[in-house]
Amino acid sequence: MKLSAGFTKTIPSIMMFVFYLASLAVLTLALKKIDVSIAYAVWAGLGTALIATIGIVYFHESATLLKTISILLIIAGVVGLHLSGAKS
Repeated sequence: MKLSAGFTKTIPSIMMFVFYLASLAVLTLALKKIDVSIAYAVWAGLGTALIATIGIVYFHESATLLKTISILLIIAGVVGLHLSGAKS
């Protein structure tokens, strides 16, 4: 989104929609094997953690200790949710 500059740049704007559609397509495929509560939580949580990490690495946003711990907690929560949905 940031690279599209408010939809004023064509290629980044188109790519944003392509990646959103790809993300939803993969989520839809995941729903065939995973409960919706787990799949959506994983999709949202990992998406948030990945975007925050991309912001730090690619856009040189601040990487505070609290932000780093929060990203790790999101990942731990996603792993916990995934493990809680595992069938024995």
